Amino acid sequence: MTKRDDIVVFLDEHLKIGEVQDDSWNGLQFEGKEIVKKIVTAVDAAEETFERAVKAGADMVIVHHGQFWEKADPSIRGAARKRFEILFKHNVSLYASHLPLDRHSVIGNNAQLLKIIGAKQQREAFMYHGMSIGYIGIFTKPVSVSDIAQKLSASINAECTVLPFGKEKIRTVGVCSGGGGFPAFNDAVKEGVDLYITGETTEVYHLAKEAGIHVIFAGHHATETVGVKALGETLRKRFDIPVEFIDIPTGL
Repeated sequence: MTKRDDIVVFLDEHLKIGEVQDDSWNGLQFEGKEIVKKIVTAVDAAEETFERAVKAGADMVIVHHGQFWEKADPSIRGAARKRFEILFKHNVSLYASHLPLDRHSVIGNNAQLLKIIGAKQQREAFMYHGMSIGYIGIFTKPVSVSDIAQKLSASINAECTVLPFGKEKIRTVGVCSGGGGFPAFNDAVKEGVDLYITGETTEVYHLAKEAGIHVIFAGHHATETVGVKALGETLRKRFDIPVEFIDIPTGL
């Protein structure tokens, strides 16, 4: 039997949530049944996510975007009440990991994106709240921006928007998943990378053109699916428990 609290302790330690300053309240956000027989991972805490998790027979849901945020209304009413009614009725736990999952050096969103495009992780980059949340990688063999965009599209089901203003062949790349707009884009320019990859589109067309840097916007949602998938696989191996990823694309 796999205990909920054992999973929570492992997640807290593995993701080092206590070391990360975040707008999200990371960790166990709703306490469900003590024994967990199946886990569902997803990007967003949402009514549809929870309904599908229940149908899948999950006892715990692990998401990137949780319910509680520093600047959000903390009251349990309206949409929040409907969400928690599902968890309460079916005794399902909810765990969230935002920036800790973005920045993790192995299973994090950015580490996984580098792995997908075939770049070797070189160093941490892109500071937020005094810590790095992204990475700079290097290709052992130079590649084209179109080849990288195709790999991302095929691997994470992304509709990539490409600003092709850099070198013909790419050697260095900066990756900052999700909403990695300013100031991360400016940091990428300062770092002198050939390509910057993020999720959410930002108005940097002219800046990228003038700086001579490629930019790929691969979708906020799509670039944040890879971390929870990798985390799910880690939990499956660690606890020998079924884990299912539920994808609910947002189009963003």
